[in-house]
Amino acid sequence: MIIHPAIPATADFAPRLIHWQRGHGRHDLPWQVSDPYTVWVSEIMLQQTQVDTVIPYYARFMARFPDLAGLAAAPEHDVLALWSGLGYYARARNLHAAALKVMAEHGGVFPRDVEAIAALPGIGRSTAAAIAAFSFGERRAILDGNVKRVFCRLFGVDGWPGDKKVENRLWQLAEALLPADGIRPYTQGLMDLGATLCRRSRPDCPRCPFTDDCIAHRDGRQAELPTARPRKALPEKATVMLVLRRAGEILLEKRPPTGIWGGLWSLPECSPDEDPVAAARRLGYAAEPLAELPGLSHTFSHFRLAIQPKALAVAPRQDGAREPGTLWLTPAEARQAALPTPVRRIIDSL
Repeated sequence: MIIHPAIPATADFAPRLIHWQRGHGRHDLPWQVSDPYTVWVSEIMLQQTQVDTVIPYYARFMARFPDLAGLAAAPEHDVLALWSGLGYYARARNLHAAALKVMAEHGGVFPRDVEAIAALPGIGRSTAAAIAAFSFGERRAILDGNVKRVFCRLFGVDGWPGDKKVENRLWQLAEALLPADGIRPYTQGLMDLGATLCRRSRPDCPRCPFTDDCIAHRDGRQAELPTARPRKALPEKATVMLVLRRAGEILLEKRPPTGIWGGLWSLPECSPDEDPVAAARRLGYAAEPLAELPGLSHTFSHFRLAIQPKALAVAPRQDGAREPGTLWLTPAEARQAALPTPVRRIIDSL
């Protein structure tokens, strides 16, 4: 890891960023208010997800759960249903669990103390700081993906930001650059700079207020910084999803509360080595194969899953020997359930 000595003066950085944000930053995002519930929901949704993707989900979520008490009172499957398609479903489960914790331990009032915020499920150091800064004006440093990219390029920080030593250096910079006041526009400015100008690809350097100070721009290293995560081949896994059809309905089963797609509704699965008709029989249904469905692939953070859907017809009056946690739904009804993205794609293709 190399830190170049020629960095912008820390006394000058924050005022310039705040000035730029007030004139050129984003001011029309639907969650740009000081209400901690609104800020919290948006910050969780924005974890690893772009603004344009989040906005419609955020609007639907807030229409259904306009306050923390309403979110806490809702069943988890309703929360997951509104999250369906947004991915990283642990965020939704943690959001619901955190709402329950605030109701139980903080009297339904979102905590102001950043340590108490960070103690809620699904909230780490940077997210807690962002919530505290935007909601309460707390002078706290953030370090999300956009900010890491800005700092790595601007200050010439080599090394993968996920490496602990590199991350610690970036946190040192984040703390050192904090302004004495104006924390809200400063924090928003960091996010805006990374999202709108200092993008991962095709950064808009000519419009950046720090072009003349940026180490990456000076050395032509925008494509190199931040250093990419060390690459390793993703393991490949495979599964067969059974699309059991009966009188216009599809069988869905609820997945276990933890693990991949925890708590979501999915299609029954079997090993690629098992005959789908035999797998259906094991589930309690006599079935006949239908037309072949195209396979698809879904990539998780730590493996890639090849999915082969197998459509089978089940006689209308078969009830099967099913355990609780299964539903027969029409495709239209199934689309309203909390479904993993590839399952939704399979149902949409029917």
